[in-house]
Amino acid sequence: MAASSAESAECPERDVEPSERDIELDTAALRVLAHPLRLNVLTLLRERGPSTATRVAEELGINPGAASYHLRRLASGGLIVEERGRGTGRERWWKSVHRQSIHDPATASLEQREAGRAYTQAVAVAAADRLRRAAQEVALLPREWLEATSYSDFLLHLTPGDADRMKSELFEVIARYRHGAGEVPEGSAPVVLQVQAFPVPGTALPPAGDA
Repeated sequence: MAASSAESAECPERDVEPSERDIELDTAALRVLAHPLRLNVLTLLRERGPSTATRVAEELGINPGAASYHLRRLASGGLIVEERGRGTGRERWWKSVHRQSIHDPATASLEQREAGRAYTQAVAVAAADRLRRAAQEVALLPREWLEATSYSDFLLHLTPGDADRMKSELFEVIARYRHGAGEVPEGSAPVVLQVQAFPVPGTALPPAGDA
């Protein structure tokens, strides 16, 4: 899931499968996604395709009941739908409706910005969890992937405007490497690129008592 609280990628107007369409999150959807585990469930469906509560629970190491609950919450928010005609008995298969979630605080309403804070925090926590899981596999990576992998951070001194411009430029570069359905290069593997730019903790908070 390329989810960022300020992602501004656009989906061109063309005939695409529902899972390729991006969704601009409204207040209700932001509230549904303001939970790191729920974000991980949605990401799993977007990356691996349709799944059941049992399969999701096994993949994420959680209780099947918890997986079922989070799937129902995602469905209530219109982010996933049941895949009809698949499964037997009580087994229900779920699939993502969209390719990517978008929330830009700069253009959001006041209500959306407030809901977006909790969503942004959930995105950060989910990204940290994914990074932790990736770190556990570093020792097992094939040499060519180890050499292509990057875990880097840089200390920059920026104004909010500088950070916003740099974010936009990075997203433009990322967009050049995205492929549509049926365009996945032979020999490729799904690669997660996390773009994180935030003030050093404790340096940008308003003085105590300020709003």
